[in-house]
Amino acid sequence: MSTPYYGPDYAALQDFDPEIAGVLVDELDRIRGGLQLIASENMSSPAVITALGSTLTNKYAEGYPGRRYYGGCEVVDVAENLAIDRCKELFGADHANVQPHSGASANQAVYGAFMQPGDTILAMSLPMGGHLTHGTKVSFSGKWFNAIGYGVDKETENIDYDEVERLAKEHKPKVILAGGSAIPRLIDFEFFRKLADEVGAIFWVDAAHFIGLVAGQAIPSPVPYADVVSFTTHKVLRGPRAGAIVCKEEHAKAIDKAVFPMMQGGPQMHSIAAKAVNFKECNTPEYRDYARQVIANAQQLATSLGEFGIRPTTGGTDTHLSLHDLQGIGVTGADAEKRADAAGIVLNKNAIPFDPAKPNIASGIRVGSPSVTTQGMGTDEMKLIAELINTAITKGDGDPEHQVAKDVRAQVTELVGRFPAYPAPGA
Repeated sequence: MSTPYYGPDYAALQDFDPEIAGVLVDELDRIRGGLQLIASENMSSPAVITALGSTLTNKYAEGYPGRRYYGGCEVVDVAENLAIDRCKELFGADHANVQPHSGASANQAVYGAFMQPGDTILAMSLPMGGHLTHGTKVSFSGKWFNAIGYGVDKETENIDYDEVERLAKEHKPKVILAGGSAIPRLIDFEFFRKLADEVGAIFWVDAAHFIGLVAGQAIPSPVPYADVVSFTTHKVLRGPRAGAIVCKEEHAKAIDKAVFPMMQGGPQMHSIAAKAVNFKECNTPEYRDYARQVIANAQQLATSLGEFGIRPTTGGTDTHLSLHDLQGIGVTGADAEKRADAAGIVLNKNAIPFDPAKPNIASGIRVGSPSVTTQGMGTDEMKLIAELINTAITKGDGDPEHQVAKDVRAQVTELVGRFPAYPAPGA
């Protein structure tokens, strides 16, 4: 493998704080030494990381460009305006707010803009593929709001649109939310828009998982249909670990006030600059090619795993991730995650629809293609990865010293050696 990129001013950090410098090296060695198949992870570019590690982290800039509560913001205003303009152009949006610190804080702002405590929201339930912030009882969203959860059809394992319609007409929610963390199929945004109009609800899309595919013009966009779209800027989008919101012009003031001063104080200007870099990266032919390859790789991986009896729910995927039912091979999600990890394959256990197992055990795994696609792998490599996953989870025992784990890890090492993460500049 080539000498990797450790980030800006790594040598200075190594001299001053070798312990933390060692952590950086160890984490990069971990990434480069295995297959990263967590659907919600990706590998930001050196350009994004450089912006994140810049002096912009020093600046307090409460407020918005041209309307700050601190002096000396003329430089950071340029960065935020660039991020806003690039975000609006990338997604064809009326308005963009690039200040949310994360996807969860972006979601908090949406609640703040449109709802009062006790109001009703209709959203996908967590066990069926939703997200913690969509009304789960342990989350602020479930504690402060009346959350009604919809699920999936038992036969198709896709969103049960009949149930969504029935619940919307019964409960008359203030907000209807589409999106989640384990939805392999495309969402019918037009259906949700018409339903929201019929019951007088705000239509919100949490596009955190698939917004990168929208940016790459590889799947339909929710922006023309939704009142508001929240998302993370990592995952497929491949930017910094943060969030953003786009919305229709009529909701711009409500969203901006909900982000600041309702939910957040000073924005992270280094992260906003990194978002600007990322939005520029995404508005290129190369990124659009990447987005299409992400889907092709996810579909091949799902199909190949299915051939080993690791059944993809919904029969496959239209996006960057697939969810797999392990009951047919007699392995739990927790055991599969442990056995794969021992062999150098990083994926996560995940509940499947109508899962009989507890969430910390689960009957499924979730796999994603963003990171390995960033490394340059294609569909042929996905076939091999599926074979390696199957071997690791059906024949291994979770011990890294088990011969099966060693054998699989050797093949993983050879594969990632041909497609290294963070190669040296020019390599």
